[in-house]
Amino acid sequence: MALCGFLVIDKPAGPTSHGCVAAVRRAYGLKRVGHGGTLDPAVTGVLPMALGPATRLLPYLQGDKVYRAVVQLGVRTSSDDLEGEVLEHRIPPPLDAAALEEALASFRGEIQQRPPAVSAVHVGGERAYARARRGEVVELAPRPVTIHSLCLLAWDPAEARVELEVRCSAGTYIRSLARDLGEHLGCGGALARLRRTATLGFDLSTAVDLERLASGPPPPLLDPLAALAHLERRQLLEEELPGWRCGRALPLRAGDVDPVGNGPAAVLPPARAELPGGFATPDPLARSNLGEAIREASAAGSAASAGPPGAANAEHPAGGAAPDGPAAPAGPAESEAPEGPAYAILNPDGSLAGIARLDPTGQLRPRLVFDAAG
Repeated sequence: MALCGFLVIDKPAGPTSHGCVAAVRRAYGLKRVGHGGTLDPAVTGVLPMALGPATRLLPYLQGDKVYRAVVQLGVRTSSDDLEGEVLEHRIPPPLDAAALEEALASFRGEIQQRPPAVSAVHVGGERAYARARRGEVVELAPRPVTIHSLCLLAWDPAEARVELEVRCSAGTYIRSLARDLGEHLGCGGALARLRRTATLGFDLSTAVDLERLASGPPPPLLDPLAALAHLERRQLLEEELPGWRCGRALPLRAGDVDPVGNGPAAVLPPARAELPGGFATPDPLARSNLGEAIREASAAGSAASAGPPGAANAEHPAGGAAPDGPAAPAGPAESEAPEGPAYAILNPDGSLAGIARLDPTGQLRPRLVFDAAG
């Protein structure tokens, strides 16, 4: 297969995400490079890069976004960060850790959040930031986001600065969080500094400095399967390989074993059973936890492994480069049915052969098929 895998960049302040893509292309001599979630130039931290056929896997990645943020209290700006025009200064009220914890409590969980005026949200077919930079007043409607955890790391009363760790869903704006926290405290607030420490299953432990790409041989890529550990796996038999590459569906088999040691992926069921969302266990073979997996997929919309949110970023929800390459065609009946959980399909040698989705009849329908050229 062609060069295929992931590289995690620890993006410094200054370069754009597209500039980082260009640096990776030069280092590896490869045009086919995409990124998983845009970071604004001033934001640092984890920027996953997909190289070669791995660009097609970006929609199947999952994982919360985790940030370390510094919020400056006592100021309001046009962009909700310190790079914007200062609109107002106020003296923050006397605060201690207990008062800040009380204020932060209202921002945890599912909340309604208004994006910043200087954001990539579309307004009348145009990005909001383009209108704002022309001097237009941009009023964006609040939208639901989820802040899974919000931890107070430090409070500097002399500088009126709060340091936070935020674990959040795609589409969350940390600049909006800074602004809203300041409004809640009655003094205004703006984002002073932001660093992303994890996203889409990657963190700083595997990140590479951008400068390293220009100073020596490029580092080895991360195996695509390492980024798909959350998916069930189905390994091909030698005789199934030609059919898979032609886009044929695969049955679930009894005794399939996950190569990473998670145990059987398919076992004989006690009986055929109807499941929520129109699914039924395949007769005579099914995974023992098929019902649970499909119920979870139906309830969550397979959001963790199935779509554009995987490529979005808390400071730029428009996301990164779109995956390329056509998916395998779906039949009419399949396109009308709810989509089941995604599976990583493995070649007989254990390498990645593509992605399939479980249909209501227990067949694994190809979505991405990798051949020797990717």
